[in-house]
This record gives sequence, C-alpha cells and structure tokens, in this order.
Amino acid sequence: MSASYRGVLYAIITAVLWGVLAIALKVSLSDLTPADITWFRFLTAFVALTVYYWIRKPSYLRILKRPPLLLVIATLCLAENYFGFIKGVQLTSPTVAQIFIQIGPVLLALSGVLFFKEKMTVRQAAGLVIAFGGLGLFYYHQSHGLISGLRQYTRGIAWIVSGAITWTAYSVLLKVLVLKHPPMQLNLVIFGLPVLLYLPFVHFSHFATLTPGGWAILLFLGVNTLVAYGLLALAMQYTEANKISVILILNPILTFAIMAIISHTSATWITHEHYTLATLAGALTVLLGAMLTIFRPVKRSP
Repeated sequence: MSASYRGVLYAIITAVLWGVLAIALKVSLSDLTPADITWFRFLTAFVALTVYYWIRKPSYLRILKRPPLLLVIATLCLAENYFGFIKGVQLTSPTVAQIFIQIGPVLLALSGVLFFKEKMTVRQAAGLVIAFGGLGLFYYHQSHGLISGLRQYTRGIAWIVSGAITWTAYSVLLKVLVLKHPPMQLNLVIFGLPVLLYLPFVHFSHFATLTPGGWAILLFLGVNTLVAYGLLALAMQYTEANKISVILILNPILTFAIMAIISHTSATWITHEHYTLATLAGALTVLLGAMLTIFRPVKRSP
C-alpha cells in the first residue's frame, strides 16, 4: 500500500471513530457527568501514551517537566473543546452536536487567512457563506416546535460553538508547536494536563455504580481519544492535509446514519431522533459549505 493510500485509510478510521463518538458520549451521559467522562478520556489516553514512551522513548517524557507556554494554552483550549462538545451532546443530541462542531474546521480555514497569510479563493468565500447559511437553516428547523426545551437546545448549541472556537485556537497553536516538537510528544501534555484540571469536578462514586456495559462504553471513549488522535497524526505524515480534512468532515454522515437506524428500532438506551427533509437539507448544506471552505487543490510542480 502506498503512503498516500495509507494516510487516507488512517483518516477514514479516524472519521469512523469520531462518527460514533457523539453517540457513545450520549449513552455514557446517562450514568456519568460531562466532567467525569472528559476526565476519564484524558486519563486513559495519557496513561497509555506515557507507558508507551516510558518503554520506547523515555526522552519524550521530559516535556512534562517544563512544557512550552503555547502548549499549555493549546491544552487549555482542547480541554474546553472536549467539555463544550460533550455538554452540547448532553443538552441537544449527537447529530446536532456533529453539525455545529463543523464550525471548527471552517474557522480553521479562515484562521489561515487571518494568521498565516493564506489567500481565500472565491470558492472558499462562497463555502463560508453556504456553511453558515446551512447552520441557520438547520437551527431554525430543529428548534421549530420546541417550546419548553428551546432554552436548553440553545444553551447546548452555545456550548458546541464554544468548543468549536477553542478547537480552532488549539489547532492554530498546534501548527506552530509541531515545527519544533513531534506531535505525539505534545500529546503527553495535551492529554495529561486536563487530567489535573478536571480532577476536582469528578464524582468517583459514579464510577462505582457503572455496569459492565457502562465500563465498556467508557473504555471505548478513552481508547477512541488516543487512537483517533494518533491515527490523525500519522495520516498527516502520509497524505495532504486538505484531503484529510474533507474525509474527516464527512463523519457526521455516519452519525446521522446510525441514529436514523436506531430511531427505527425499539431501542430505549438512547433518545431517538427524527429528521425532516428541511433538517437534512440544512445538514447537507453545512457539510457542502464546509468542504468548499476547507479544500484547497494541491499545486503540483511541472
């Protein structure tokens, strides 16, 4: 398998992991708080990564003693991104969270123009307008008919948007940091610092009441964090970032498909979702606009 195809494969696996992530989070929230789950996700990833480098490359662990200030700021941003996303899932639904979190990749493309002096094409500008127009359409039709739950729904979207904004800030800072440090070494701090930050808010009594199924979902969430970000780092090494971005932005389609299947069953372990043609049109418009904004054709030399 060529390097480029290998990178695409890693990106597809990452998209699948992120596609089922919101659903697994929603199920786990029936037993645990957002802080409990976020803390455990970071703890699992940090312990696994630390043990690996303690055995294979102990020199990487030095970054834990004196991490760069930019890395600390980036970590704080990602920590809020994790919490904002799961809080949004709790107050809305997996599919709503997956659509509105796409603001992150769109803002990242915009940040390239603002901070890295990249030129925005007409196609990208049109994609930006289409994406935010789709978000407005999706919000209107999803919130239409909500009375008692409208405030909660809006609060959930606010949390998701805050998570998207902080993810953009994290990604911009990471672009700078990877020029001097290996990405997986940076993850030692990125996974480790939030473990300390969320510790005061964890209810350990909740973990004692988990069923085997609850533990299985929680362990999946922890492994998902480590594997998805690890494969994403590998994908970046093997193929173009634009190609990866387009693949990753399709992960909400998987979330929609799974939730649609579940909603046509008698499953009681998750709240069913019902889509109208208008909400599906809004979601597809968001994804189309995001892809137009993100994708940049690769210029090849003659």
